[in-house]
Amino acid sequence: MNQSVIITILCTLLAANGFWALITKLTDKKSAKTKMILGLGHDRIMYIGSKYVEKGQITQSEYENLYKYLYEPYKAMGGNGSVDRLMREIDKLKIVHDPY
Repeated sequence: MNQSVIITILCTLLAANGFWALITKLTDKKSAKTKMILGLGHDRIMYIGSKYVEKGQITQSEYENLYKYLYEPYKAMGGNGSVDRLMREIDKLKIVHDPY
């Protein structure tokens, strides 16, 4: 390959928005902020989820809040493992009517 073609390809890659978005995403997954948010999400899901499992039931709104506002974002950020196991247990719980 011609040296000028290689340089053109490299410059095109470096200038591409998609390339920088990928680099930013890969870097962000390893950032301290991301790790902290994942840790807090994990802790909160495990704490709240274990309380529901202890009760043996969960209300529809409790389930929706846990799933939509904690579990889904946690998964999207790359969280997994023990939270997934707990959520499978929560999915087996009896869903009761909200008291209000």
